Amino acid sequence: MNSGGRVVSDDLNWRMEEACRSAWPSALETIADGWVLRRSGGRIRRSNSANPLRGKRGVPERVIDVAEAFYAGHGQAPLFRIPDIAAELEPELERRGYSWEGGTIHLHADIDALVGCSYDDVTVSWTLSERWFEARFRAGGYDDAERRIFREMTRLIAGDRAFVSCERAEEVVAFAFGVIRNGLLVVEAVETDARFRQQGLGRRTVGGLIDWARRAGAGAGCLQVVADNTPARALYASLGFSRELYRYHYRRKTIAA
Repeated sequence: MNSGGRVVSDDLNWRMEEACRSAWPSALETIADGWVLRRSGGRIRRSNSANPLRGKRGVPERVIDVAEAFYAGHGQAPLFRIPDIAAELEPELERRGYSWEGGTIHLHADIDALVGCSYDDVTVSWTLSERWFEARFRAGGYDDAERRIFREMTRLIAGDRAFVSCERAEEVVAFAFGVIRNGLLVVEAVETDARFRQQGLGRRTVGGLIDWARRAGAGAGCLQVVADNTPARALYASLGFSRELYRYHYRRKTIAA
């Protein structure tokens, strides 16, 4: 089938997969049997899991065996990120006793449907400041190792990118960053300091990112949000992210003691 809604949808799904993966790069990536085995260390699951690639992928048993050997070599429990559009490993992972976690939704919207805005207290920068980093580390409770990992991740981001922050009393209290990949804005790391929530700062911050992306020529925007994060979903809906493309979750195998 060379045309029709299903093909277009599949192409958009995989373009979103590729854009989101490139917006949060891993320090180490190995391709095996149509899967990319990612490893950075730290807590972030996306950058420490096996992710499917577009096109032909290997036999599930073989893929899992290779991934298990890869992660065992790094002292990490094997972790698979399983999107609805590439769920062929599910029966074998279930048989091997992998647990389910982290249900997440991919949202998408054309750039003209998104609410962009510009405010005097919202700063958009192409470089990262120490104040932006410190706000991120404070919100995430990062230890020294995780700080190094996050700094390295931002250094590896390729393509157009912007870091957005909202300040109160010369302190960064809300922030996000965005990456444009093949015309698609990926919204990442949206966070508001707990002391300043319910004041619309997250909306102002992401709105500033959308405004930047529109001026930079992005044709659409996308993001990933945890399925049961009701406040975040409400925020993104208010900005125009109303179209759900697909979902994903993780499968993890605990390393025996």
